[in-house]
Amino acid sequence: QVQLVESGGGLVQPGGSLRLSCEASGSDFSTYAMGWYRQAPGKQREFVADISSVGSTYYADSVKGRFTISRDNAKNTVYLQMNSLKPEDTAVYYCKAVRKSYAFWGQGTQVTVSS
Repeated sequence: QVQLVESGGGLVQPGGSLRLSCEASGSDFSTYAMGWYRQAPGKQREFVADISSVGSTYYADSVKGRFTISRDNAKNTVYLQMNSLKPEDTAVYYCKAVRKSYAFWGQGTQVTVSS
């Protein structure tokens, strides 16, 4: 069992930056693939970025070049650095942990990009 707690969301102006964090409880964090997803009002949840247990990363086209996912296994934490934010990035951002057939989600953190 893994519990995930996201933090770092908030209100930011277009062009600004935020860093989201997701801290995991439980053991064997380093063996999990970790991902970030987001859900805007009235829309389905969508993939943003993920990082494998060995550090390989993959990004949605909409955030490539602006967002960076990273992990610190010593701190049981995955990060999402978001730069050049746009109003269309406004959403609740969720952290996901996956290993074999098991998947765990955090409760989400709100990101609002507005002037």
